[in-house]
Amino acid sequence: MSAPARPLGYWLKHLDNLLERHFEATLSGLGVSRREWQVLNTLAGGGPVGRPGLTDALAPFWTEDGPTLDEVLARLTERGWIPAGADEGLALTDVGRAAHTQVRAGVETTRAALLTGLSGEQYAETVRVLSVMAGNVEAALAAR
Repeated sequence: MSAPARPLGYWLKHLDNLLERHFEATLSGLGVSRREWQVLNTLAGGGPVGRPGLTDALAPFWTEDGPTLDEVLARLTERGWIPAGADEGLALTDVGRAAHTQVRAGVETTRAALLTGLSGEQYAETVRVLSVMAGNVEAALAAR
């Protein structure tokens, strides 16, 4: 196997930056930020979620210079997408579920563009390989 012209790290960073830009463009047209979408989508995935579970689920996506979870939850509450005062049992309201359905359609269009030319098996294998690599690095760091 010949060495690729650019290393894995380049493609990971490049793709991450492109995904951020593409999703932000899609979501801003729908009046939602990427972080708002991530919370909305996580809450749409099942029953009520507590703050610790939500924080753990979204940790890889949040940065020091971005909005805090409290800020995003406040905006979703102002829109009526989650009930006011909920802390441990965060869940979408009927209005929030309707908003999720609308925003999800735009997100699915963006995801379809990302996956053009890839089979379901190729996507699944890519995710599997990246997961194994992440596990390898986590194990190496834990061993230090």
